[in-house]
Amino acid sequence: MLDLADELNRWAEEGRDFAVATVVSVGGSAPRGPGAALAVDSAGTVIGSVSGGCVEGAVYDLCVQSLQDGDTVLERFGYSDEDAFAVGLTCGGTIEVLVTPVRAGTPEAAGTPEAQVLTAALSAAARGETVAVARVARGPAALLGRALSVHADGTHDGGLDSSRQDVAGAGDGDRLPALDRTAVAEARGMLDAGRTGAVEISEDGSRCPGGVTLFVETRVPPPRMIVFGAVDFAAALVRTGRFLGYHVTVCDARPVFATPSRFPEADEVVVDWPHRYLRNTETDGRTVLCVLTHDAKFDIPLLETALRLPVAFVGAMGSRRTHEDRDRRLREVGLTDGELARLRSPIGLDLGARTPEETALSIAAEIVAARRGGTGVPLTGSGTPIHHDVDRSEAGAETGTEAAA
Repeated sequence: MLDLADELNRWAEEGRDFAVATVVSVGGSAPRGPGAALAVDSAGTVIGSVSGGCVEGAVYDLCVQSLQDGDTVLERFGYSDEDAFAVGLTCGGTIEVLVTPVRAGTPEAAGTPEAQVLTAALSAAARGETVAVARVARGPAALLGRALSVHADGTHDGGLDSSRQDVAGAGDGDRLPALDRTAVAEARGMLDAGRTGAVEISEDGSRCPGGVTLFVETRVPPPRMIVFGAVDFAAALVRTGRFLGYHVTVCDARPVFATPSRFPEADEVVVDWPHRYLRNTETDGRTVLCVLTHDAKFDIPLLETALRLPVAFVGAMGSRRTHEDRDRRLREVGLTDGELARLRSPIGLDLGARTPEETALSIAAEIVAARRGGTGVPLTGSGTPIHHDVDRSEAGAETGTEAAA
C-alpha cells in the first residue's frame, strides 16, 4: 500500500473513497510478495497489482464490494483444477489478500479511525517520510482491519484496542492498552529494520504467537548504492541501480572524471578519496558498495574500510589476477578470512558480459541474487525454487521491476 502512496494520497486529498487490497502472506510460488497492493477508487479506477494478473479480476470485485458495504475482508487465493484459469494462481502458489475500505472523506469530514490512520500514513509516505503501518490481518472479527502507524520520531497514531482508537503521541507507552503497546513496539522494530511482513502476537498483548496476526508495512528511504570509480562501466551501473530503486552515488578522487555531466542519472556525484568518503558517509544493512576502480591505491584502503562495515554487499571489479593481488594486499593490512569472505570479486555473475551495459546487468544480477538468496543458475532444468524464502530485510526496494531483473 505504501508503495502506492503518491497516487493514494492524491485520491485522499481529493476526497475520493477507495479500497486497497494488500498481499499479507504468500505460500509456494507466487508472482508478488507480501506488501504488493492493488487499489480501486469509487469511480472504478485501478492502480497497482497483487498477482501480476492471475487474480486481479477477483480482487477488483472484492475491492468494489468492500467500498459498497464498508467491510474489511481477508481472502485466500490458491491453485485448484476448477478455478485455475478463473481466479486461481496458475503458478501453483497461494496468497492471502487483506482488503480495506478507506473512507477518505474530505477535509471537513474525516472518515473512520482506520481511514484517518491510513490517510495520514499515506500522506507521510508521499512526503518521503519514514513510516510504518500495522493492520490486523487475522484475528477476532472485531479487530480485523484495525490500524495504527508509527513514525521515525517514535510517535504513533491510531490503535487496535476498541476502547482507545484515539491513542496517539510519544511518551505514553505505559498508558497504552497491552495490545496497542505490543503492536507499537513490533511496528517500531520492523520500521528500524526497514522490513515488511507479518507478526504473530496474542490478543492480550503478549508476544506469544496466536490470536492476532499483524501485517506491518514500512516506507523507508531507498537503499543506497555507492559506485566507486567514475568509469564507463559506472555510468551503466548507475542506470541499472536507479532502475532497481537504489539511491545511487558515484564517488571518485579525480575531479575531471567525477562530474554530473558524465553521470546525469546519478543522485549525487562526489569528488573525494573513496575510503575517506566511505568513512564519513551514512551506510546501513541495505547499502550496496560497488568498487570499479581496480587500482590498488584506491581499492585497498577502500575495501579495508568497506569489509568491516555492516553493509549488504561489497563487490570489486577486476581480473582474477587482480583479485589474487588484491586479496594478498588486504591480508597484509590485517583483514581476516571472515572479512575477506564477504568480498565478491570479480564482481558480477557469469553472463559472458562484454559491454558496460551487459556488465552492469551482470553486477545487478549478483546483487539481486545475494539479497534474495538466489543461486544465479538458469531456472530451466535446475529444479530450484523461483522465489526463495529469505529474510526480507530491505522492504524499500521490493519491487516488481527488481524481481524481473
